[in-house]
Amino acid sequence: MNILVTGGAGFIGSHTVERLVKEGAGQITILDSFNDYYNPSIKRENLRSLGSKVTVREGDISDPKFVHETFDVGRFDSVIHLAARAGVRPSIEQPELYIDTNIKGTFHLLEAARRTGTKHFVFASSSSVYGVNKKVPFAEADPILQTISPYAMTKMSGEQMCSNYSHLYGIKTVALRFFTVYGPRQRPDLAISKFTRLIEDGKPIDKYGEGGTARDYTFVHDIVDGIVGALNYRTGPICDIFNLGGSQTVTLNELIANIEQAVGKKAVINQMPEQPGDVPLTSADVSKARDLLGFKPTTTIAQGVPAYVEWFRDMRSKGIAVN
Repeated sequence: MNILVTGGAGFIGSHTVERLVKEGAGQITILDSFNDYYNPSIKRENLRSLGSKVTVREGDISDPKFVHETFDVGRFDSVIHLAARAGVRPSIEQPELYIDTNIKGTFHLLEAARRTGTKHFVFASSSSVYGVNKKVPFAEADPILQTISPYAMTKMSGEQMCSNYSHLYGIKTVALRFFTVYGPRQRPDLAISKFTRLIEDGKPIDKYGEGGTARDYTFVHDIVDGIVGALNYRTGPICDIFNLGGSQTVTLNELIANIEQAVGKKAVINQMPEQPGDVPLTSADVSKARDLLGFKPTTTIAQGVPAYVEWFRDMRSKGIAVN
């Protein structure tokens, strides 16, 4: 199989490529921009052990010429589309950037897939599309009437484009709604990364609200299980959607306590008001993914946080800034 993984040098992408290489999935091409959203040296380090079966093309999915050239060279059987501008809060500050990358970029990829005959497209969506959903846990069939951030809007747009290309051109698309992925290699702007760095350095952490907001944290190796399951999912509807979550909702206060335990230091708290765009709760119903993709998350937050802290300290020992 000839597979394109967009964002393949990043957090989830590098773990996915590593798994595909290990399982002998075929020829893999990584498309990644190595932009300065965070230290590009982290992505370079992620690629070190991937081997000769991986081709890396450096460029931006918002550039249609580059995307089409990549597909002309690769002639891919399948695409795993993980590249995106991520984060709710930055999307409020720079919505046009998110539209260019997440909406236009996804369009360029789908159009290139249509033109070159790619027939399987896995799209990384997000639990943020559920917005303030009062029904818990969130299920794929829940009506989505309102998103509350530009980031969530771009992910919902991506799902709808996948649906269009399935219906019009026969491309099998699978949208995966990720629920707060964490673990080694994760982006420095995410809560576990920021809190670990600041607690380790004895600096205060900003805690927004009273600490009762809760997230369904999902360890990256469990997420990769779901991605590989979606890559191999060839039955069912031509366009489908799955939740991928850890099914273990953790409050902000509980998260901080777990990081303190793993780091071995108490946090200095800087109390802040709640932030706009944040949802109070995410909780995944993963029964559909369990039944059809064989998805069975197993890593608890108490196991996953120490794995991140170990990676963080290893990166610092190599002189690579995780910030």
